[in-house]
Amino acid sequence: MDLTQYHRADFQQFVQDHLREDPAFLLFRYQEKTDFDLRAAVQQISARQKATKKLPSWSANSRIIFPASISLEQSSSEQTAEFKARNKSGQLMIDLTGGFGVDSYYLNKAFEKAIYCEQQEELAELVEHNLEVLAPKKFEIVKGDGLAFLAKTDTHFDLIYADPARRGKGNQKLYKLQECEPDVVSSWEMMKSKADSILLKVSPMLDITQALSELPDIQKVQVLSVKNEVKELLLHWKKEAPEVPLTIEANDLGAKESSFSFEPTEEENSQSEYGEVEKYLIEPFSGVLKAGAFKTFGARFGLKKLDSNSHLYTSADFQVDIPARVFEVVQEVQPKKGEIKKLFTSGKINVITRNYASGSEELKKKLGVKDGGNDFLIGTKTQSGFKVFWCKIAMPE
Repeated sequence: MDLTQYHRADFQQFVQDHLREDPAFLLFRYQEKTDFDLRAAVQQISARQKATKKLPSWSANSRIIFPASISLEQSSSEQTAEFKARNKSGQLMIDLTGGFGVDSYYLNKAFEKAIYCEQQEELAELVEHNLEVLAPKKFEIVKGDGLAFLAKTDTHFDLIYADPARRGKGNQKLYKLQECEPDVVSSWEMMKSKADSILLKVSPMLDITQALSELPDIQKVQVLSVKNEVKELLLHWKKEAPEVPLTIEANDLGAKESSFSFEPTEEENSQSEYGEVEKYLIEPFSGVLKAGAFKTFGARFGLKKLDSNSHLYTSADFQVDIPARVFEVVQEVQPKKGEIKKLFTSGKINVITRNYASGSEELKKKLGVKDGGNDFLIGTKTQSGFKVFWCKIAMPE
């Protein structure tokens, strides 16, 4: 890949001068009016605009070169990459699936050296430039199959990291580890022989039970969320601790970071207490639900569950640091258009359904309302049937 044009002063100046403008308009306005590749410059502008929230310090660095959109979309954010780098250190690490290099860069901060592997040669050359800008002399770049390189090398690593591709032929989504690329399941024993620790980032759609059946010696699973949206599943293995019990942990990087951890045996042995709606409705963060802590969550915080499949809980009070969205119940309402119109004359109220007779869009249409305002209608199923509650936020995510 020829990166020469990206270093031209007029190319870089054009990008910086037009960062807040519409890329499509720039292509039209400056067509055949530049001495450099206009499409490449506009692509850099578009990528920086898209990366402003996801990669703020990278998008602000004029020396960073951005790849095609798919590589940018699949990369970690700075926030989640920094989370993965916590408590990681050593002499040498390897990233088998380097991609745009965001995880490589942040993971490597506490290591002396790192090896970055990437099969797409043009992407690898672009990232080689970026990593030299961000961390001079700390990376060795391998342009090729990371697993093949690992199998051949005699080097032992403090950390092996991999983010297997989550789409196969025809761009279909894959939910089994063994169906992802590279196949870390078939290479697992080889990987363990080459490292003191392994960290896998896998799709948030992956079934945790399925993943553990494929890699039964995983010691820790982390469900990583940002502002109550599950972003990643992280699978941890360490050589020095082969007998530790499996721990599942849900971490949310919201305005206030939260963590909820448990062992599967605790979930198996916990019992749910059921009850009708009291003063508060409590919905666990999405990461807690993804982790499967349905009974443990209620038991841990002394909450009553509304129904076995509702995953909403209730209590007369709540703990301030609970990893959940907490709603204060104003009253139960009848899901009738006339009654709702009297209560909410603006026609705006946020509608949520959880294990209800219909979805939220259908319920909004039936009641003639649109999302808006600060109040909520929550439709759910309790032990006595389907009900709708008017609520106010007591503690947001």
